[in-house]
Formats: sequence, C-alpha cells, structure tokens
Amino acid sequence: MDCYVYVLGAIAKNRHLTYVGWTNDVTRRLVMHNAGKGARSTRGRNWVLLYSERCASKRHAMSREWHLKRDRAFRKRLARQLLAEAVPTASSTGPKSLGVQ
Repeated sequence: MDCYVYVLGAIAKNRHLTYVGWTNDVTRRLVMHNAGKGARSTRGRNWVLLYSERCASKRHAMSREWHLKRDRAFRKRLARQLLAEAVPTASSTGPKSLGVQ
C-alpha cells in the first residue's frame, strides 16, 4: 500500500505555519484539514500543499514524517516560497513551483 508524507503551509498574521503528516490519500487529507476535520493544530486555517513524497509503506511514511518534522530548515524553505507566492513582487512573472512531487 502506497503512503505519502506531506507538508502543508498556511499564512497567519505575517508569519508562516507548516504541518507535517502522513496519509494514503493526500488530496482527501488536505480537504479534511481545510474543512476543520484534521489535526487540532490545523483547524481554522486555509492550508496549501507545499510538498508530498510517496513512500513504499506506512512504516517508511511515518519515519519520513518524523525526520521532516525535525528538519526545520527544509520546512522554512518551503514556507518562504509560500510567503513569496502570497506577496508577489514587481519582478515576479507568474506562479512558482512549491516543490510538490
């Protein structure tokens, strides 16, 4: 069974928030988070998918989730891209990839 680890991002009062989780259906899980039926820490925000990675097993997905939660530099880099998308500059020419696989 394929499982996925994912990173969500949201902007709240000029700062970025990220959430890392795992699932077997990323789209369904994102909809649940945005409907207020996800993890308690994700309720009341509009989340976007910043990154997803397919894993061969639930065990591997849970392991990658653990590592990504501790990789603050990676999550910060993704969140900065989210902030750049939210506040376009005069030099921006269009949408940028957020590193979603």
